[in-house]
Amino acid sequence: MTTAETCIEAAKDPMVWLVIGFMGQAMFSARFLIQWLASEKIKKSIIPNLFWWFSLAGGSILLIYAIHREDPVFIVGQGMGLFIYFRNIYLIYSKKHNPPKTEQPAE
Repeated sequence: MTTAETCIEAAKDPMVWLVIGFMGQAMFSARFLIQWLASEKIKKSIIPNLFWWFSLAGGSILLIYAIHREDPVFIVGQGMGLFIYFRNIYLIYSKKHNPPKTEQPAE
C-alpha cells in the first residue's frame, strides 16, 4: 500500500477525525490560557501575538474538521474567525515593518 493510499484510508477512520477535532479545540482553547497568563504576568489585560497564532492554528484545524462534518454553521463561524485572525496578524507585522511616518518640520 502506498503512502497516499494509507492517508486516504486513515481519513476514512472516524477516530482520526475525532482526534483532529479535539486537537483543534485544544489549540483554540489554549489561546485563552496564553492571554490570561500574559496579562497576569504584567498585571494588565493584554493580547499577546501568540494568542492570534493559536487562534489561527486552532481555527484552521476546526474549520477542516467542520468541513469534514459538513456542518454549515460551524464552517461559517470558523471561516469568519479566520479572516479576523489573519487580519490581526497582518496588522501586527505590517506595523513592525512599516513604522509610522513622522511629520518633517516646515523649513
